[in-house]
Amino acid sequence: MNAVKLSELSGHLAEHGFSNHIDGPDDPYLFGVNTLLESGEGELTFLANLKYRAKLFETRASSAIVGVNEPVPERLTVLRCQDPYGAVAHAIHFIHGVRKHPHWGRDRRAEIAASARIGQAANIGPFVTIDDNVVIGDNVTLYPGCYIGKGVTLGDEVTLYPNVVIYDGSRIGNRVTLHAGTVVGQDGLGYAPVDGRWVKIPQAGRVVIEDDVEMGANCAIDRATLGETRIGAGTKFSDAVVIGHGTKVGKHGMFVAQTGLAGSVTVGEHVTMGGQVGVAGHLTIGDHVTIGAKSGVWSDIPSNERYFGSPAFKWKQFWRQIAAVKELPDVLKKLHRLEEEVHDLRERLACDE
Repeated sequence: MNAVKLSELSGHLAEHGFSNHIDGPDDPYLFGVNTLLESGEGELTFLANLKYRAKLFETRASSAIVGVNEPVPERLTVLRCQDPYGAVAHAIHFIHGVRKHPHWGRDRRAEIAASARIGQAANIGPFVTIDDNVVIGDNVTLYPGCYIGKGVTLGDEVTLYPNVVIYDGSRIGNRVTLHAGTVVGQDGLGYAPVDGRWVKIPQAGRVVIEDDVEMGANCAIDRATLGETRIGAGTKFSDAVVIGHGTKVGKHGMFVAQTGLAGSVTVGEHVTMGGQVGVAGHLTIGDHVTIGAKSGVWSDIPSNERYFGSPAFKWKQFWRQIAAVKELPDVLKKLHRLEEEVHDLRERLACDE
């Protein structure tokens, strides 16, 4: 963690494309970044979600990153910019630095096949197993308990946290990070019904994970039956995301925890899926799509749409349905009254006859 002046942070952000200016009389030293209510003297905070606006007037932080026109307490010197959330991500890197990995070199308790090729400055922890014909790039860190199967390729600056398993033939790009317990390349759910029983279809494909992908803990990426399961460059997964066999995920996706995609799904670029989204097999989801949490997707979704619900509908249509459901009790009361009136009218007509 570095101690930096607010003016130094301002210059750093400007160098990284965040136009900003300091508003206030001070140029405080900053020793860390924290939340609005947990920060104290010497710390930087930020306001990105306006529903927390009132907490800005309660914070004890020495400074804050806020929007260009955001009202602030007179006592607080702030750094104003158009994108506080993006700016604070760079601020955390600048002040706290990035996570530093231990330096084991090649631990003597690791099992490395003679045919494996290991790049420069590899960091291979205890009880890692590297099988035959594996190719590993430079500056790779493998935490204890990882297994790298036959013929796997890992690019440069890959980080695998404890107990990550990469099945045979998988290809992992550069600067990929896989957190603890994630499994890449296990068999997909491929079975054929034959004479009343399930017969396994050999899963002969592979998984390809492109550059700059990060996956949380306990994700599972099935290998393809034939061809590839592919995760596009820059895509980020939270924990417990499951990708079925033969599915193609485009670049720069964001999938939140417990999202699951069945097999042979095609997902475009810049797609965001909230927690617990489920997508049925053989569907196509276009570019720049957002799908709300707990949605069930049963049909194709075109590009540049927002969907929500189970089954998932367009955002506005979903909320119209919710509004209609809220009216159901009153509608039912009116229906009962109408039924009673109709009944009374029928009785009167019967008496007139």
